[in-house]
Amino acid sequence: MHIAEGVLSPAILASGYALTCVGTAIGVRRLDNQGLLTCGLLASVFFIASLIHVPIGLTSAHLLGCGLLGVFLGWGAFPAMLAALILQAVFFQFGGITVLGVNTLTMASAAVLASYLYRLVVRIFPTRRGLAWAAFLAGFFGVGFAAFFTACALAFSEEGFKAAAYALFLAHLPIMLVEGCITMFTLAAIARMRPEYLPGSHLPKA
Repeated sequence: MHIAEGVLSPAILASGYALTCVGTAIGVRRLDNQGLLTCGLLASVFFIASLIHVPIGLTSAHLLGCGLLGVFLGWGAFPAMLAALILQAVFFQFGGITVLGVNTLTMASAAVLASYLYRLVVRIFPTRRGLAWAAFLAGFFGVGFAAFFTACALAFSEEGFKAAAYALFLAHLPIMLVEGCITMFTLAAIARMRPEYLPGSHLPKA
């Protein structure tokens, strides 16, 4: 979901960098030694998944992994995604340096919101079925939030980008379903094989 260079207004670009700096600072402070290992692993997952993309006008559609990053990293998704996006911009010219702040903000903030959604659902429904639904919703809305934030960045930059913003969001609807299923199956497998690795806590009831 990389926005191309030269598209956004200076105000949106500056806001993106400022908010990404804040989010990254919070994320780094919340990572312990074990969290750093998880952060690096999931950053590589995000890096690889988002390399396969389909251009859509001024941006692109691809797998994100916002749900997984959010569930396991929370605010740590900011430094993870920032590192991956820097490498993609430098080596593959995906996105760019000027839009790095906005691209990181749209995807990492979506991951953070997905993490809160996951924890809320698991707290309300502390069962394996509740875990499955929580994981699906985190993956589904993780992409949905990112698409919405990216569409807003385009729409607020210029009136003529509204059509592209609508197209971007609609194009990500099938990706939302795919990521929801991937996140659900991944968390379900972890719950069966290594329940102690479940983020946030104890094993849900059967």
